[in-house]
Amino acid sequence: MKVIATAGALAGACVALAAGAETPVERGEYLVRGPMGCGNCHTPQGPNGPDMAMELAGGQVVIDDATMRAVSANITPGGAIAGWSDAELARAIREGIRPDGTLIGPPMPFVFYRGLSDDDLAAIVAFLRTVAPVENVVAKSEYRIPLPPAYGPPVGHVAAIPRGPTAEYGAYMAGPVAHCLECHTPFGPQGPMIDGHLGQGGFEFPGPWGVSVAPNITSGPDGLAGYSDDEIKVMITEGKRPDGSAMRPPMPFAYLARMTPDDLEAVVRYLRTLPPLPDAG
Repeated sequence: MKVIATAGALAGACVALAAGAETPVERGEYLVRGPMGCGNCHTPQGPNGPDMAMELAGGQVVIDDATMRAVSANITPGGAIAGWSDAELARAIREGIRPDGTLIGPPMPFVFYRGLSDDDLAAIVAFLRTVAPVENVVAKSEYRIPLPPAYGPPVGHVAAIPRGPTAEYGAYMAGPVAHCLECHTPFGPQGPMIDGHLGQGGFEFPGPWGVSVAPNITSGPDGLAGYSDDEIKVMITEGKRPDGSAMRPPMPFAYLARMTPDDLEAVVRYLRTLPPLPDAG
């Protein structure tokens, strides 16, 4: 029994060492190319999907309607960020403020990115510095609605949430990291109506695929109550409903598929805690 216990302790120590050996660049790559799905907007789309030769080089028209014509920025070292300091880039990601003081507009999910931990934010910046530089001059976004002076007060220290398959960490992954709740919460004049409508769905996304409507992802009968955990995981990572039918963009299935099993489990556990709400509308 002592031998078995010792072996188990050694295995646990090895896992801990492996986790501790993750570099900031590796963590940043996992976040950017995984659950954050940055390339879903910042990588130009070709006829066969993302043009990976232009990864994160921007230029994609993300929204074009009566409110705005939002064009994604080039976030490779070949774009404007090359001249920004790490602190300036971090502030732009988390608070939406450029070095010159101007505000970055929607649909960047600053309501959620404000909750990125200091460690993860530094890791994201570290990884973006390693991306292959691409020279791609993109058009400026045009906003036909007034933008706020800021998305909130300056963000101070944001502590890391302990990683693990817990609802607490799932709230961090589904909120600040993957910003699932930005799309799955109805929009009002000031953005996602987080108070009272979190996860209620109903937001419409027109595109080449037609019009996708964000589903209700709360814990009630109009949401995820009728699905098993495994069914939810398949919908998140593969875009397939239990009946085999395919879900439509802009859900970033290919990026979410890169989540670790523990992170995916955490997200599902968190979604089970969302107060049940009826479908929006």
